[in-house]
Amino acid sequence: MKTKKFVSALLASAVALSMVAGCGGGDQKKAEEKKPAAAAGAVKVGVFLPLTGDNAAGGELELRGIKLANKLHPEINGKKIELVIADNKSDKAESANVAARLIEKDKVKVILGTYGSSLAMAAGNIVKDSKVPAIGTSCTNPQVTKGNDYYFRACFIDPFQGTVMANYAFKKGAKKVAIVQEVSNDYSVGLAKFFKEAFEKLAGPGSVVDIANYQTGDKDFSAQLTNLKAKNPDAVFAPGNFTESALLIKQARQLGITVPFMGGDTWETQDFVNVGGKEIEGIAFSSAFDSTQAATPEAKKFLEAYAKEYKGEQPGGLTALAYDSYLIALNAMQKAGVEDSVKIREAIAATKDLETTTGKTTLNADGDPIKSAVIKTVKDGKFTFIDMVNPDDMKAK
Repeated sequence: MKTKKFVSALLASAVALSMVAGCGGGDQKKAEEKKPAAAAGAVKVGVFLPLTGDNAAGGELELRGIKLANKLHPEINGKKIELVIADNKSDKAESANVAARLIEKDKVKVILGTYGSSLAMAAGNIVKDSKVPAIGTSCTNPQVTKGNDYYFRACFIDPFQGTVMANYAFKKGAKKVAIVQEVSNDYSVGLAKFFKEAFEKLAGPGSVVDIANYQTGDKDFSAQLTNLKAKNPDAVFAPGNFTESALLIKQARQLGITVPFMGGDTWETQDFVNVGGKEIEGIAFSSAFDSTQAATPEAKKFLEAYAKEYKGEQPGGLTALAYDSYLIALNAMQKAGVEDSVKIREAIAATKDLETTTGKTTLNADGDPIKSAVIKTVKDGKFTFIDMVNPDDMKAK
């Protein structure tokens, strides 16, 4: 089915649903009438993120970054940049729906988002067939951009992130590890796979002694953890959503599992700390940014503005990457203009040595940036810097 027909069908469904809800539609209509009209001649940039559902905490952190970038860089060639924000509700089908709506109804020429590789992949064919470029914020699975000339990203990818954490585990003395993965989450499964491959190169075949599975939304991990404990690993790698991961670690400690737990960049949310409490102290995870390592003038500007906007809080990797995605789009539109989405795509693909919060950003042939990773822990309830790992460090392994 051609995308135009598919997109039209999605929009028709949305209209039908709004009509079904119509008996109480008077209030909705009044609310819509109160919305401010779009600025005349404004340049529309689409934003689709999970603002409700299981991934909402991550989506909200990324929205902070995009809004802050828009506040600091509000115009292009004298025209106001208007953010058109859509909630993909942490749902794959809704992710495709809102991407289609941003393109067909709102007429955006570039889209920023999303948190969650599964959500990004669900919208992949929409942006590709419509020829409207998207810039992923923190969707690290390689499949997001692979074979899709219209999907790019601001974040590193999981083969690198998995290798970083495998090397960290091995350096810390782990000879055998267990993996716990969220099997309904493409991000978790992919990152677990790359970690396993990298760790077995370091420690040898059979060094991954257990792979346990759970589903998004699970709250009881006693069966997986009891089996894992019997395998006696030196460390556990458990990439997954922040809530489930925090519950998993908490229950592991209650069962007497004291070995280190490690994860990926999704752990860097306050919800992870709130749910995990003291039991997550000392964990390790990979991120893309740490405020103590800000290396560019743009990073310093970002940190100052963020502290002012959010009363002294320090931003993490998710917020920084979302901010960077806006800068990549802005840079492309400055070079290609704002009318032709194909030309904007070409300019995004040509991004080279762009100053962003996470360093100089250059996109490779797959649309992925080559950038450093940061390893962090939780200390006294705060995310704390441990180390920085450059891509060149991994080449020597």
